[in-house]
Amino acid sequence: MANPSRLRAAALTTSAVLLAALLAGCSEGAKDGDLTAQKLDWQDCPVPSEAEGGGTSPSPLPNGAKWQCATMKAPLDWSKPKGDTIGIALIRAKATGDPSRRIGSLIFNFGGPGGSGVATLPAFGADYTTLNTRYDLVSFDPRGVGRSAPVKCESDAQLDAYFQQDATPDDSAERTQLLDRTKQFNSACEKHSKKILPQVRTTDAARDMDLMRQVLGDDKLHYFGISYGTELGGVYAHLFPKNVGRAVFDAVVDPTQNPEQSALGQAKGFQLALDNFAEDCTSKKEECPIGDTPQDVKDRIAKLLADLEKKPIPGIFPRQLTQTAATNGIAQSLYSKDFWEYLTEGLQQAYEGDGKILMLLSDSMNGRSENGEYSNITAANIAINCSDEKPRYTADYVQQKLPEFRAASPVFGDYLAWGMVSCTDWAVPGAADHPDVSAPGSAPILVVGNTGDPATPYAGAKGMVDALGKGVAVELTYKGQGHGAYDSKNKCVQSAVNDYLLDGKVPKAGTVCS
Repeated sequence: MANPSRLRAAALTTSAVLLAALLAGCSEGAKDGDLTAQKLDWQDCPVPSEAEGGGTSPSPLPNGAKWQCATMKAPLDWSKPKGDTIGIALIRAKATGDPSRRIGSLIFNFGGPGGSGVATLPAFGADYTTLNTRYDLVSFDPRGVGRSAPVKCESDAQLDAYFQQDATPDDSAERTQLLDRTKQFNSACEKHSKKILPQVRTTDAARDMDLMRQVLGDDKLHYFGISYGTELGGVYAHLFPKNVGRAVFDAVVDPTQNPEQSALGQAKGFQLALDNFAEDCTSKKEECPIGDTPQDVKDRIAKLLADLEKKPIPGIFPRQLTQTAATNGIAQSLYSKDFWEYLTEGLQQAYEGDGKILMLLSDSMNGRSENGEYSNITAANIAINCSDEKPRYTADYVQQKLPEFRAASPVFGDYLAWGMVSCTDWAVPGAADHPDVSAPGSAPILVVGNTGDPATPYAGAKGMVDALGKGVAVELTYKGQGHGAYDSKNKCVQSAVNDYLLDGKVPKAGTVCS
């Protein structure tokens, strides 16, 4: 968690792909004739690149649908639509039902920012087979990500060191070290990715999606955005309100907040998830192996982290489990209730001096594969966030804010506060304090908030509803745990989403699923 700010909108699904392996401008409708008329050459998908996270070529879906990949040309600089181009990597599984009932393409973005949709959609495609009956399931690597002109910063060995550093300095020497290391990382990004860095804003990705809509042959953009994907969807709706088809936002980013407000809200969100985890463990009939009461569980975690600050324990040779890595691993495990068993086991092992499981969880968050190669999720995440976000926070400012962050979360407060310096030395100026998602005239957008979401706290759904504007958003609440609602397998949520996407049936505003 050397860059804790990327927890702000990280998608569960993006990191869960790797975790499973480890543990088992333009005017609306503006067209450029050459690019909108391009024909995509769909082929069998290659093995995912290192930047996408590696692995094997995607297997067909349970319904037999096969994955195909293609590359779409898009302008490098949308202010110069006839200038240089970059390739945007796409993946699809064609609709399996009656061709006469096919609606079109359903485009997914799983968040991050920085997650590879080309790698993520096949891993979770089985969850969307009902939607696949009437939609081509489509996702993509946004610009700067995976195979789409990826941002490159540091080597795998340098990233190992980057993620081992002390991300919560306790004195002036440690503070200087953190700032120097952050500046080193940011300078490496500028050195290796100077051409693409100014072109990875969310507005650029939104324009890519409208080009994608046209190239795929769709009159409207049907969309499923998760986590940061909701911010991208909101920006798209703002730029192209008349082009919005049926859209669902799940695990909703609050577009009204600046980076500081977002980080503080996330500190509260992760602390709530940790509280819920501790309550769950100690409320079961069988004995909780990591504490007798919820407070005891949290006290023991706090002691572990304090001990690791002084003396790390063996993790995955030759790396050790540091306080930073342990906190990162704990955060990763709170993205889904399905991960809580790994957290319990990981804490048990750590109390006995073995940090392997918590290290695996941390690696999953950071995009590190078993062979030591990193995806480019961290580089892309920082590049997109720093290009989007105008505020630049100093170390002195963060120091002043630490009491407020610590009050929000004794475990995660410091990490999320110090993450605000990630963009201080960034080469590209940020665009705005927060994204503009106002979308008068848009078709209804279904906004799904989860009361127990750690990474995109529940209040963000209301923020998105208000910001989209009157008559646009329809809010649905899921009373559950984890990051996101649809993939929780809750039948109420899935039925509401499916009914809207498949049949256009908008649920009653204020519907609650539990």
